[in-house]
Amino acid sequence: MSDRFNYQTRAQTGAMIDEGLRTYMLKVYNLMALGLAITGLAAFGTWQLAVEGGQLTAFGTALYASPLKWVVMLAPLAMVFFLSFRINRMSVSAAQTTFWVYAALMGLSLSSIFLVFTGQSIVQTFFVTAASFGALSLYGYTTKRDLTAMGSFMIMGLFGLIIASIVNIFLASSALGFAISVLGVLIFAGLTAYDTQKIKEMYYDGDDAAVMGRKAIMGALTLYLDFVNLFMFMLQFLGNRNN
Repeated sequence: MSDRFNYQTRAQTGAMIDEGLRTYMLKVYNLMALGLAITGLAAFGTWQLAVEGGQLTAFGTALYASPLKWVVMLAPLAMVFFLSFRINRMSVSAAQTTFWVYAALMGLSLSSIFLVFTGQSIVQTFFVTAASFGALSLYGYTTKRDLTAMGSFMIMGLFGLIIASIVNIFLASSALGFAISVLGVLIFAGLTAYDTQKIKEMYYDGDDAAVMGRKAIMGALTLYLDFVNLFMFMLQFLGNRNN
């Protein structure tokens, strides 16, 4: 009788943990998806205001052809560092608002892709990225294999990618640029699976609502960055440039 009771108790506890994990991961994905939606709307809206009749408006000139462009480029980076270092001292609502602001700033920064690539190819690349990201994240969530070693290798590769990208700003080498794009796709594909597994393992059913909320926001931010970077590198291959 005692063994049967213990078995039932363990089964009920396991079911509660599984349900809690599903709720937690669903929140992570929902926050990430909403962040991407804000970024997309901000990017498209900014482009609409910046270009009229194929020419830059006064707003567009200030945004893309003045020193303000550096502020627009660096503001999302500053915001993501701020959120990463301050989130444990913020309320869940403040952290979530900061994430929305960051997503909007990222959209402002990414709006310039509409000047370079056709709208149709941007949309097509987005859906290809979404399908790839979904498959990779599902793998990271379901696999029993420990992806820590792969993740560490990908993170080292990311540092190399950043250095190569900085070097290519001065070299302007098309061959190096192509290699960077290939490596970028591979690295962020691997990071998508690794980060999903890491976010899943961060779940602990004993966390209170505030801790769980902050974990979900940081998980969403991590996957958001993986998606955006994967999209940008894939756009180098799949995007058709404007004439």
